[in-house]
Amino acid sequence: MRSDVIADAAARPGEQQVAPAGVVPPRKEKQPVTAGVVVAYVCVVLAAVIFAVPLVYALFSALKPNDQIFAVPPTLVGDEVRWGNFVEVFRFGPFWTYIGNSFFVAIAGTIVVNIVSTTAGYAFGRLRWRGRDVVFVLFLVTLMVPQEVLVVPMFQLMQWLGWVNTPQALILPFAFTAFGTFLMRQFFRGIPYELEEAARVDGAGPLRTFGSIILPLARSAVAVLTVFTFISFWNSYLWPLIVVNDYGYLGTLPIGLATFSGQFGTRWDLQMAASIISMIPTAILVIVLQKHLVKGIATAGIAGR
Repeated sequence: MRSDVIADAAARPGEQQVAPAGVVPPRKEKQPVTAGVVVAYVCVVLAAVIFAVPLVYALFSALKPNDQIFAVPPTLVGDEVRWGNFVEVFRFGPFWTYIGNSFFVAIAGTIVVNIVSTTAGYAFGRLRWRGRDVVFVLFLVTLMVPQEVLVVPMFQLMQWLGWVNTPQALILPFAFTAFGTFLMRQFFRGIPYELEEAARVDGAGPLRTFGSIILPLARSAVAVLTVFTFISFWNSYLWPLIVVNDYGYLGTLPIGLATFSGQFGTRWDLQMAASIISMIPTAILVIVLQKHLVKGIATAGIAGR
């Protein structure tokens, strides 16, 4: 079976078709700039400024002395610019350990969630089996249960398994997410069924079809799921706070940020600097996968037959 030929035959969302040789494609007329377009751009710029103001204030606060964070009247820049605050963050506690643990938990959790969500989404969206829709509805019902309600039974389960203060306790309880399964199911349902039928004629089974045809066409949806899952694990605070006993061994970045507030006060300058450092990996991930994110968000909600 030549799965590459079959995959290339599918028209991917947003892909431009190349005109044959010797054929001049028609020119696209420039759309006139209307008042609605101007208003839309102004609204986008204002929204960007509103969202950027807290980040800018946090960055400048990280460069201030601690006693000038809440100065009255407030100032954007302090009397001196302390770039050393970013270095002092790593001397305040085991911050490198927090970063390493967060990377391990976020990457491992993202891999597990991607595997579970893509396979479950394929089973719910492409395969036909008795009770599929009923099971899927029950699966979606878990979205209505807040995490705070599940903390006690999950912790009891971790105690029964002997997983308290272990890496698997930070990853596996959140491996089966209804959101990821729903996202992948919706995207898979938008892929033409003719590709699957052609693969079946060539002798491919469900697993071969999933790995060679369906999954390569779902790169954008996988990118969306990757970003959302990575950020969720990276910013998780409540569950690591409960299931981890030795923060110096398995503490993550959100727990590390809380250590700057202690019995004798809060080092706001170091906490702001640590917050800026903790935002860098997620910002890089979003920038790298930006093209796939836009395409995936635009097409993931389009359902097929």
